[in-house]
Amino acid sequence: MLQPKALKKGDTIGVIAPASPPNMKHLEKAIPFFTKLGLQVKLGKNIEKVHGYLAGTDEERLSDFYDMITDDEVKAIIFARGGYGTGRFVDSIDYDVIAKHPKIIWGYSDITYLHTAIQQRTGLITFHGPMLASDVADPNFDDISATSFLQLFEPTPLQYNESISQLNVLVEGEGTGDLVGGNLALLTSTLGTEYEIDTRGKILLLEDIDEQPYRIDSMLNQLKLAGKLEQAAGIVVGDFANAEPKSKPSLTLEEVFHHFLADLSCPVMTGFKIGHCFPHFAVPLGVSAILNTTDKTLTIMPGVTNT
Repeated sequence: MLQPKALKKGDTIGVIAPASPPNMKHLEKAIPFFTKLGLQVKLGKNIEKVHGYLAGTDEERLSDFYDMITDDEVKAIIFARGGYGTGRFVDSIDYDVIAKHPKIIWGYSDITYLHTAIQQRTGLITFHGPMLASDVADPNFDDISATSFLQLFEPTPLQYNESISQLNVLVEGEGTGDLVGGNLALLTSTLGTEYEIDTRGKILLLEDIDEQPYRIDSMLNQLKLAGKLEQAAGIVVGDFANAEPKSKPSLTLEEVFHHFLADLSCPVMTGFKIGHCFPHFAVPLGVSAILNTTDKTLTIMPGVTNT
C-alpha cells in the first residue's frame, strides 16, 4: 500500500481530462470551490482539446497526465470529468513514474479503469469522488459531496451509515478487506486484461449510470462467471442512476441484484450514495474497510498520510 500525502492550504491541484472533453464553462465555474479550500488550480495544457468523443488524442491526454504526475508543485490530480477514453492509454503508462511521484488521484466513472490499473501496478491509494465539470459545477452539488474533499487534508477514518441514505441488506454478516471497484461497466471491461480487477478478499464497490436492468444483468453475470463475486469479502452496491428499463417486460434492478448477489457467502448491502448521484460520498480505494450489516455501516480507513 502506497499512501499519498495529505494536502495543505496553499497546495496546487492539477486538473486534466483523461477521457471525454469537459464543458469548459462548467469547469471554470467549479474552480472557486477549490480556491475557497485554500488550493491553487493548474489546468493541463491540453484540457480544451477535442478529438471526437475524446478530450484530445491519446498522446495529448497521456501527456497531460505525465505532466501533472511529474510536476512536484502539483500535490493532487482531480479530473475534470469522466465519459470515455481512459482505458485507451493505460497500457502506455510507465507505472514506475507514478510510484516515484505518489500523489492524490481523484475521480470516478471512466476513471475506474485508471484506478484499477494504478492499484494493480503500484499499490497507490486513489480516490473515487466527484469531479469538477460534471459534479462540482452542478447546481445539485451538496454539502455531503463537498465535505468529502476534506478527507484529503487530514487522515480521518470515514463511516457511511443510514444518516446518509437508507441501506438494504441482501446478505448479512461482516466483511473486512481493501475497498476496490467503481463503475461496473469499466470493471467488466478489465476482465481478460493485465489490469483485471482483483476481488480476492476485497470489499467490492459497484455503481453505474444509464444502464438498463438487462445490461446490468449481463455485466454482473460476467463478473460471476469470472469468479469475481464469490471471491469478494463484501459487496457495496452504490448508486445505479437512470437504470429504468426502456422496454417491457423487464426484471427490476432489485430483482437483478437479488439474483446475482443474494446467495453469496459475503455480506452485501445496497443503497449507498456513491456514484453518479447527489450526495456523492467520496471514498479512498485500496485502503482497509469493514462492511457490517448489523450496524449497517461501511467503515473506511484514511486514504492520505501526514508523513
